[in-house]
Order: sequence, then structure tokens, then C-alpha cells
Amino acid sequence: MAVTAVVERPTARRGSGALVLGLALAGVLLAGLAVASVFVGSKPIPAATVLDALLRFDPANTDHLFVRAERVPRTLVGIVVGAALGVAGAVMQAVARNPLADPGVLGVNAGAALFIVTGINAFGVTALTGYVWFGFAGALVATLLVYGVGSMGREGATPIKLALSGAATNAAFVSLTTAVLLTDTDTFDQFRFWQVGALSGRSMAVFWQSSGFIALGLLVALAAARSLNTLSLGDDIARSLGQDVTRTRIAAGVAVVLLCGTATASVGPIAFVGLAVPLLARAITGPDHRWLLPLSMVLAPSLVLGADVVGRVVARPGELQVGILTALIGAPVFIAMVRGRKVAAP
Repeated sequence: MAVTAVVERPTARRGSGALVLGLALAGVLLAGLAVASVFVGSKPIPAATVLDALLRFDPANTDHLFVRAERVPRTLVGIVVGAALGVAGAVMQAVARNPLADPGVLGVNAGAALFIVTGINAFGVTALTGYVWFGFAGALVATLLVYGVGSMGREGATPIKLALSGAATNAAFVSLTTAVLLTDTDTFDQFRFWQVGALSGRSMAVFWQSSGFIALGLLVALAAARSLNTLSLGDDIARSLGQDVTRTRIAAGVAVVLLCGTATASVGPIAFVGLAVPLLARAITGPDHRWLLPLSMVLAPSLVLGADVVGRVVARPGELQVGILTALIGAPVFIAMVRGRKVAAP
């Protein structure tokens, strides 16, 4: 009972009403940024025309076609991909018991990228449907490798060992990816447009093909939220409370593979979303994953869409891709939170 009080007290101290209000405000922010993503772009289109494209679509109007074929799909893809990265980062931080863990730091994105490059190079894969399966395989291999290496020794999977094995795995996969790209210019030409991390050029087909996998990953993660609360206290305490630690880690691994594999395959690697957003959400909710995961799921798409909108405006008539902007926005936020000592252990 004493341990349970430790897990529940942060939420009780903040109050459920305050957390619901915070989640609602985050939802309002996301809705506002989604509207901005549809109405604002590198190509100036009057708001009345955008509204007509949404309500009274005219296929003969080029502006209507642009709104429907470019802005709406990239907004929807940004929402689902952002949610996937935010929740995946929060889950990985809980499993690794390290607030600095995320899909990029622990090599999961690098594993997905390596396998996607292999699919392009060896199997001639060019469509998202192929990218997704190779992304899944790469994310799974990276997750198993990081956890397997980090679990060696008598202490088992400690936070420091997982971080070190993740850094080593990331470096190895990046090196292998570079080696493949240097030997094939055609693969490099196809890969470099994907590697930067972008929402532009994504169609509704990308949204429909990715949203099912991401929805499944989100459901698995949310279902494991209570177990992640206990797991974050350490394996020994979790076992003493009767929790099946292996089953919880498997569920978390399945969620991370589904979320990271699909998100990376859909838009390329996007940095700092899975790292910075859970840190910010944890500063609001405390360590209770029943609140942390939903808030991360709402805040992360806000960061992705916000960065995408800024990228369209600052470089007109061109664009800065979202992967560049999230790094520029996320890095200072992350540094400020660390310096302000707001990084709490999961």
C-alpha cells in the first residue's frame, strides 16, 4: 500500500480536475494548430478559398485541389505521426527508467531507417506499404538488440546500460545505413528526400495506410499505462507487487515498434519529439502514465504541426521541412528544462 501511494500521489497532488483542464487546453491548442496547418502555407491562398475547398470543393479550381491534396493530408499525417512519436518516447522513458530516452537516442529510428534503405536498395521498394513493413522489422531488431545488450550481466537492464547500448546501436545502424547509401547513388537519391523528415508530399493514402498501425500502437500503450507506473519504480518493486514484468516489457516493445516503425516509414526520422514532449508532459502531470501518455499524445502533434507551419512561413516561397524545425525548436526546450531541473525520473 505504501508503494501504491508513491505512484498515485503526484496525480492526487495536482488534482484530477486540473489535469483534465490541462488536457482540454492541449486539445484546444492542437485544434488551433490543425486549422492553421490547413489555412497557412508557403503558397498564399485566401481563407475564403480554403473554406470553399473544404465545404464546396470544385475539382476544376487549382487552389481547391492544392488544399485537398496537399494541406489536408499533411495535417492529418502530422497529427497521427506526432501522437505516435510522443507516446513512443514516453513509453521508452518508462521502460528504460531514463527521462532522456527516446526513439532516436535508443536507436529505434536508426534501425527502421537501415531496414528501409535495405528495402530500397535490395528489393526496389518505393511505396509506403513496403516502407512500413521494413520499418517495423528495423524497429523490432533495434528494440531487441538494445534490450538484449542492456540486459547482460547480473544487474539486468539498468537505465545506464540501456542508454549505452542504445547509443552504440544507433551509431552502428547509422554507419551501416551510410555504407549502403555510398554504394548506390539511386538509393541515396530516393532516401535523402525521406531522411530529412517531412510532411510535404504526403497523400491521404499515407494517412490511411499508417493510421491503423498507429492506432493499434496507441491502444497497446494506453492499456499498459498502469503497469508502466509500477515498472518505472524498478523491476524488483514491480515483481513484489505481483506484476508480470516480462509481459509489460513485451507490451511496451510492441507499442514502440508499431508507433516508431510506422511514423518513421511515413515521414522519415523526426528528431526531439519523442524526447522533449514527454519531459514537458511529465512536468505537468507528474509520473502517472495514465495522464502522461494522453497528454503526450496531444502535445506531440501540436509540436509537429506548429513546426510544420513555421517552416512554411519562414522560407517562402520554399519550405523548411518539419524534421529541421523540430530539432531547432526541441533542442532549446530540452536544454532549458534540464538546466531548470524540471526533468523528473519516470
